[in-house]
Amino acid sequence: MRTVAVLALDGVIPFDLSTPIEVFQRTRLPDGRPAYRVRVCAPAEEVDAGAFTLRAPWRLDALAEADTIVLPGCADPAAAVPDDVLDALRRAAARGTRIASICTGAFVLAATGLLDGHRATTHWAAAALLAERHPAVDVDPAVLYVDNGQLLTSAGAAAGLDLCLHMIRRDLGSAVAADAARLSVMPLEREGGQAQFIVPEHPPAPRGSTMEPLLRWMEENAGADLTLDDLAARAGMSARTLHRRFREQTGTSPLQWLHRARIRRAQHLLETTAHPVDRIALQVGFGSPTAFRDRFKRLIGTSPHAYRRSFQGA
Repeated sequence: MRTVAVLALDGVIPFDLSTPIEVFQRTRLPDGRPAYRVRVCAPAEEVDAGAFTLRAPWRLDALAEADTIVLPGCADPAAAVPDDVLDALRRAAARGTRIASICTGAFVLAATGLLDGHRATTHWAAAALLAERHPAVDVDPAVLYVDNGQLLTSAGAAAGLDLCLHMIRRDLGSAVAADAARLSVMPLEREGGQAQFIVPEHPPAPRGSTMEPLLRWMEENAGADLTLDDLAARAGMSARTLHRRFREQTGTSPLQWLHRARIRRAQHLLETTAHPVDRIALQVGFGSPTAFRDRFKRLIGTSPHAYRRSFQGA
């Protein structure tokens, strides 16, 4: 039987903590025997979990007996990690123990230095901070999880489920993992990455900038067939000047900004209407449904049909 140690630190996110406990503890082998023993470990007798105080039955020394260590996210990803925790994780890695993080648990793993030079992910809202604090880590904010073999990281919340199921499939095969997925009422594999959960933001223009009136007009008329010349005429300047000033003030080009506005509108229509995808493509200003699908997949990370299945009526 494999042993999974879930490490709880002060500020642990209860959802992230409970996910590996429930998924691994309920996994059964084909003959009905438990596949894993789960131990909740902590560096102190009591852990502040926000809404409640946790009394973990195991301490850091229990990490030495684990086949897998899971690091749940913490509410404050910038909080300092105790030295004894970092040392215990480094020793575990040296023994070959598999270490996986959920959500902002990637900050704990990155603090050990073990992720340096590796690709990793975390909750999309914390990805920029992870990249800033740990520049040696290749942060990918668009995926649900990253498997580097011994070190694994996942995005936020439900992506922890995806990662746990992935590890079960690695350990015990697809049949056992599929049973665990059914118990969790989850597909064994979800389409797309976490990019589909991120509403694409418009790059901000400084308040009072000369682009503000044009940006409002572009938002209101995103469904029209607009060219760079049309936008330049609206702004009262040449296309070359518009392109230069637009990029200076927003950090992107006029047409890229327009594409994002159209995709935002398309997301809303996919979530709230039953309009066919080809019709939505025309409604939001794409002359070609194929071009719309390509742009949507590039920006959101999944197809319009898959996005609708995930979010309509949510």
